[in-house]
Amino acid sequence: MKTTKKLAITIVSLFVLIAVVALAGHGNKSWGQPADHRSGPREIIDTYFPGTEPLAPDEMRVVCCGCGMPTPQKAQAATSFLVELGNGDKFIFDLGTESAANLGCLNIPYDFLNKVFLSHLHSDHAGDLVALWVGGWVSGRHGPLHVWGPSGPTPDLGTKAFIDNLKKAWKWDYVSRLGRLPTEGGGLEVHEFDYRGENQVVYDKNGVTIRSWPAIHCLDGPVSYSLEWKGKKFVFGGDTFPNKWYARYAKGADLALHECFPTPPMLMKHEHLSARAALTIATDIHAVPTTFGMVMDAVRPRMAVAFHFNNTFATRDPIYDGIRQTYKGPLTLCNDLIAWNITKTDIRVRRAIVNEAATAAPSPLPPQLPDFKAATKCSSYVDSGREDVSKVLGPEIETFKKDHNLK
Repeated sequence: MKTTKKLAITIVSLFVLIAVVALAGHGNKSWGQPADHRSGPREIIDTYFPGTEPLAPDEMRVVCCGCGMPTPQKAQAATSFLVELGNGDKFIFDLGTESAANLGCLNIPYDFLNKVFLSHLHSDHAGDLVALWVGGWVSGRHGPLHVWGPSGPTPDLGTKAFIDNLKKAWKWDYVSRLGRLPTEGGGLEVHEFDYRGENQVVYDKNGVTIRSWPAIHCLDGPVSYSLEWKGKKFVFGGDTFPNKWYARYAKGADLALHECFPTPPMLMKHEHLSARAALTIATDIHAVPTTFGMVMDAVRPRMAVAFHFNNTFATRDPIYDGIRQTYKGPLTLCNDLIAWNITKTDIRVRRAIVNEAATAAPSPLPPQLPDFKAATKCSSYVDSGREDVSKVLGPEIETFKKDHNLK
């Protein structure tokens, strides 16, 4: 009887061990660990707690704030990547819908989240720009938000026109906050450059050089970027069909990001598109897994990153299998809040653990005062609707003024 019981316990333990190993294998693909363990960096699923690890003077960290599809999904935001450098500089590449919430969970003061580089003007790459502009202002940013982006085939289709029209669309929001918030933090400045420039320098400051080159996506205007600093190179493709410029200028990358779009059958099943639409979208203006692999096989980065697909149990294995038909090197299948720490000798891949209810990190600078002269007021008609709350609110106001030495 005892022998039978021991045997049963041993068999159950064995099955549990097999299950754990199987889940760990799926976890590697799900959480962005290198799928090719033989040539990738650390295989252990590791964690990163934002705000707890200063970077080394020559270290780079990249955090995925979104890597999914245009269709809103709680599990994955649309495209956005944050690059942090050991000199304190931080750069945001794209800011697609719902990605600003992930960015806001990283425990970084908004004063440092003030430089955005847009690859193109689709909503899943630029849709949360207003959230960072206004949200950063409300949360204590001292200066303007700066946005770099490409021109278009005509002036009205370029980044400058996009920002000008965004300001017009959100004019009520902006004007209503004047005089209540410091004016400087509400600035939104655009830096447009020619999308046709090949490996042109669009930013060069503090030892950081950012270059752009054309991407092929829908119509003229989209670009890809590289960021170089202290011998390290980050490449962000944005959305693009495989092209000669990426193959040429992405070489030497430590971390090379390129879209890896779902195949036509996957689009039909999960996005409910017709066969004609699925074929055109996936194979004419995007890169599917096999062509993503072809690109990375030519570039040969220290780490290839596939993004722009919903990383789920139903999709990750077909995506991975398609890539491995044409590329055998180090690979991360992207998911939100994956972090890569890049040094000369190592690329550490981890999952960022965040407080989803985090409030804004405090600025290192003292708060600014609003310009009360710029304040707008409601009309006498609307103002006449106010209830008399002086008995309740009056003592609270007086106590607050006394506590903070306000007149």
